[in-house]
Amino acid sequence: MFVDIVKIHTVAGRGGHGAVSFRREKYIPAGGPDGGDGGRGGDIIFEADSGIKTLMDFRYKKCYRAVNGQNGAGNNRTGKNGEDLILKVPVGTVIKDSEGDIVIADLTATGQRVVAARGGKGGRGNSRYKSSVRQAPTFAERGYEGEEKWLVLELKLLADVGLIGFPNVGKSTILSVVTGAKPKIANYPFTTLTPNLGVVKLKGRKSFVLADIPGLIEGAHQGVGLGHDFLRHIERTRLLIHVLDVSGSEGREPLEDFRQVNHELEKYSSKLATRPQLVAANKTDLPGARELLTQVKAKLEKEGYEVFEVSAATNTGLDRLMDRALKMLDSLEEPKAQENIEDTKKMRYYRFEPEKPFTIEKVGDVFVVKGNWVDRFMAGINVDRDESLKYFQKVIRKRGIVDELKKMGIREGDTVRIGQTEFEYLE
Repeated sequence: MFVDIVKIHTVAGRGGHGAVSFRREKYIPAGGPDGGDGGRGGDIIFEADSGIKTLMDFRYKKCYRAVNGQNGAGNNRTGKNGEDLILKVPVGTVIKDSEGDIVIADLTATGQRVVAARGGKGGRGNSRYKSSVRQAPTFAERGYEGEEKWLVLELKLLADVGLIGFPNVGKSTILSVVTGAKPKIANYPFTTLTPNLGVVKLKGRKSFVLADIPGLIEGAHQGVGLGHDFLRHIERTRLLIHVLDVSGSEGREPLEDFRQVNHELEKYSSKLATRPQLVAANKTDLPGARELLTQVKAKLEKEGYEVFEVSAATNTGLDRLMDRALKMLDSLEEPKAQENIEDTKKMRYYRFEPEKPFTIEKVGDVFVVKGNWVDRFMAGINVDRDESLKYFQKVIRKRGIVDELKKMGIREGDTVRIGQTEFEYLE
């Protein structure tokens, strides 16, 4: 089954917690803190694989979790890092964050990788908090949560030339003749329900990839007739071959078909509407084709289109058409990388903005300090120990929480809630 778009839930691994431990050995009664750091959580990584042609595997499993980092231990032992989860996808897969439709990566070559969700950092053990004034810290840092995202995977075929046109105009037959591909062919509309690819090899010259895009109908840009599913596969092509049935065998006017398909392209994407087009006037071997062919050539050539008389059934005129397509490809620029994607030797990726460490809001008479960093920080604070509280006061001043509270008009005796703990504010 050909599946070209899926939505999945990804959760990177949580970092391991730092350890609270003290060295206890014979003849060393007070050896000091020796709690180790937690290990890093595993990342969610996507890798492009040319051996995969569809996103079908992601249709049945929707949630993917990487391994958490292990907790630190005594004797300054660092926890083991969580194993990365590597998910293989077809070449040509675009990965988007479903919130805001942000493009994370566009994997266009075999072996390209991208980290789509990063694992959490491991927490620091209590040995990392030792100082000249704090000889025996009784607290450690909790591990950071890994990134959690809903992602949309969208496969867009990597083809140089796309065959477009109404259903049953002969696109699949042309593909089968010039490339040797074997798409399903029958004499009824919508025979082709999924895109097909083939390689055109011209003697002594370069080859190119040709895609047979399922037939477009009125309303395709709005998703009618699975229009969106078909149109996305044209986006990467540099040249379009517009196939027309000039025999009138389906009871339609070829010029009207030409206008309708281009209208759908323009409504879907203004860039697609400006893509160079060659016109293949197909089924010229059938009775009645000559009169319509004359009308099509007269009208479209006047508008600047090159019209080629072809017959996929008798393999007439296709060599000349493919030769011209190759010459046009040589003169066209390679497609540019999408915006917001950095192009490196290994991957293209989007840089996420770092989260704010805290936010403060006043709820009734209480100043509430929130944030993932705040929650992780408070989880490592022992409010029953003076040295832990002193460290807490030092950090919230250094991080700017106290300054922000003053800006909001806090007064002596007011209540501040940080995490799950409430404090009375004192100058």
